[in-house]
Amino acid sequence: MLDDVKDLLIFPYNGNGLEALDCIGEGYRFLGFIDDTPAKQGTDPYGHPVLGRAALIDFPEALVLAVPGGPKSYRSRSDVIHGLGIDARRFASVIHPSANVSPLASIGRNVLLMSGVVVTSNAVIGDHVCVLPNTVIHHDARIGAWTLIGSNVTIAGNALVDENCYVGSGTSVMNGLQIGKGAMIGLGSNVIRNVPAGSKVAGNPARQVQTRHTDNR
Repeated sequence: MLDDVKDLLIFPYNGNGLEALDCIGEGYRFLGFIDDTPAKQGTDPYGHPVLGRAALIDFPEALVLAVPGGPKSYRSRSDVIHGLGIDARRFASVIHPSANVSPLASIGRNVLLMSGVVVTSNAVIGDHVCVLPNTVIHHDARIGAWTLIGSNVTIAGNALVDENCYVGSGTSVMNGLQIGKGAMIGLGSNVIRNVPAGSKVAGNPARQVQTRHTDNR
């Protein structure tokens, strides 16, 4: 019904945000993007409004999907999203109509699941997680808050991807493994052993590339 449609703002104006437009079903009415870069504000080449943060006040009832970050900035996602200064209840979770999510799975706030994503029985997706197209998250797997997962990734059963990780496209994570907080998994990796917190691994099988500093956020 029309009364059930929620107004939606997407932050920021980036690749994830543009792809999120394809994921919006009939439950949302897209009002525009929010971006802090003045050069991006106005109307984009596709006719979409790009607004400043004043839109958060101008549209107080609008929900917000916040999808910042990439491989170079994923560890700052929590700071950027907290910086919006909005009540947690305003965050929307957007699931593409073609995604297949088990009724036994748990999906947090501010989650974006793109086209073809499969989330099976008892999997848990934490808050502020973005999953790109055609990724499969198997039974009892857990994805921690603030994590970004690329396309065509397989997270096998009972695996844990901890908070604030980046899992590159085409990666496979073997069942029961643990990916530590803040870790980065390179593109196309085959993860067959646990990955320490804050580390960067890549390859087939995945091996450590460099060690990254971690904190307790």
